[in-house]
Amino acid sequence: MAATKTNENPMREISLEKVTLNIGSGKNEDTLAKGLKLLQKLAPNVPVKTMTQKRIPGWGLRPGLIIGCKVTIRKDASTLLKRLLVAKANTLSPKNFDNRGNFAFGVPEYIDIEGLEYDPDLKILGLEVAVTLQRRGYRIKKRSIKPAIVGKKHQINKEDAINYVKQLGVKVE
Repeated sequence: MAATKTNENPMREISLEKVTLNIGSGKNEDTLAKGLKLLQKLAPNVPVKTMTQKRIPGWGLRPGLIIGCKVTIRKDASTLLKRLLVAKANTLSPKNFDNRGNFAFGVPEYIDIEGLEYDPDLKILGLEVAVTLQRRGYRIKKRSIKPAIVGKKHQINKEDAINYVKQLGVKVE
């Protein structure tokens, strides 16, 4: 008697690894302070300041100059992602997805995010959201002893990420 395949391989299930929120302020320190305040309202984690690594004289950048802030959320990332997708009216473009299965989008005004009200100190401020997806077994490329490459068949591609997002109830147009 042949065994019937009722479930998919659990190693092929896609899960949410992290959500990264980013606000670029350039050299403007006032915008940086507003960005840090907004990220503290959105995320349980403490935001960090991002610094330049390269010297670009045309833009007036030098190494060590603070140009933005970011925060990475791993715990309860799915609830935050749902709130952020509502701000985008639960629609994404196929251009938002890369070939590795990650996707990113921008929220032009923070007041569109569910649960946040207008703050006169912040005025109107937007942010960028980057979402990283993974499968079980991705740990092998990050481990300290004998790191290995994730096989091509096991990597997440653009179609897999789009299908994952559609399961969340998001339209991809």
